Parts: sequence; structure tokens; C-alpha cells
Amino acid sequence: MNTFDWRVLLDSRDILLKGAELAVLLTIECSLAGIFVGLLLALFRLSSLKILQIPATIVLEALRGTPVLVQLIWVFYALPIMTGIALTPLLSAFIALSLYSGAFYAEIFRGGIVSIEQGQTDAARSLGMTYAEQMRRVILPQAVRRMIPPLVNQTIVTLKNTSLASVVTVPELLYQAQYISSATFRSLEAYTGVAAIYFIMIYPITVLAQRLELHKGGRF
Repeated sequence: MNTFDWRVLLDSRDILLKGAELAVLLTIECSLAGIFVGLLLALFRLSSLKILQIPATIVLEALRGTPVLVQLIWVFYALPIMTGIALTPLLSAFIALSLYSGAFYAEIFRGGIVSIEQGQTDAARSLGMTYAEQMRRVILPQAVRRMIPPLVNQTIVTLKNTSLASVVTVPELLYQAQYISSATFRSLEAYTGVAAIYFIMIYPITVLAQRLELHKGGRF
């Protein structure tokens, strides 16, 4: 039991790959939903209308100011009690991770939008554009390029956060490792395999984010 047994990983590869596949799918779904939520929150927070700005700020601070694990457990256990609607573990994870990532995507969008020179907004306004038209036709197209590197980095964080879904029995990668560990009593091999798989998934995205950062600085 003191030696590393590679056979544990080979025998469990199908289970681990299924967990990795679910983690990737959950990341994609939560990232897309988070980007949508984040864009809305950013636009609401930047709005001059207090009825939009104040609630958006409260939601952002609440999501960013509490641990994602607490939010995940709250959605799974408390939200059904409040709403009377039963949630599956996977749906609970999707809701919690989407909202949490959305709060950070919102700050990325807000930072990208405010980085555009005020003259651009003034010029668009002088042409008679509404706030929505200014964002859609002038501000966002320029801001998106600046936001891509931090958006990619936040997606990496979301992929890592999917491991927390194991707490509510979502059979993603970490949950499968816990199953393998309890079934084989080979925790070292199980969690080493998980670490290796996460590294294989995340490292290429990290390199991409770094290259995008260099590209933004004109050194791609």
C-alpha cells in the first residue's frame, strides 16, 4: 500500500473520463450562462437609472462577497424550501456556479466598458443613439477585445469550481475520485489522477490566456 499503483488509474479511466466530460460540459454551460448574467448586471450597474443600478450592485456584492461553496449548498438545500421546487444536484450546481461566475464576468464587462474613452460615448450620443444602441454599436465592439483575456481566465476559475459540485453529489471528476478512493482504498492514486486530468484540461487554456494577453499588448 506504500507504492503507487498505476493499475488503479488504468482500471478507473472510464469513470474518471466520464467525470471529466461532465466537468467540461458544466463549465461550458455555466460560463455561457454566467456571461449572459454578467453582461446584464454590468449594464444595469452602469445605468443611470437607480432602479436598475442599486439592485444590480446589491446582487453583485452578495455573490462576490460569499463563498461559492456556501452558495452551492444554499441553492441545493435552502432554495427548494423557499420556492417549493425540487432541484436536482446538477441543476443546483448549474444555478450556483452560473450566478457566481456571472458576478465576476460582470466586473470584467464593467471594466472593459469603462475603459473605452468617454469621447466615444459622447460621439454616439451626439448622433442620437440610445443607451442600448451606444453599447451595441459603439462601446461593446471595442471593449470585447480587451475583455477576452480576463474572460478566458474566469472560465478557467469556473472549471476549477466545478469540483465543488461533488458536495451535492454531482458525479463530476472529484466525485468520481471519491468513489474510486472509497472502493479501492487507494486515495493517492485517485486524487493524483484527478489532479493530472485537471492540469491537462486547464494548462492549454492557461497558455491561450497568456497568448491573448501578449496579443493585446502587440506581442502575439
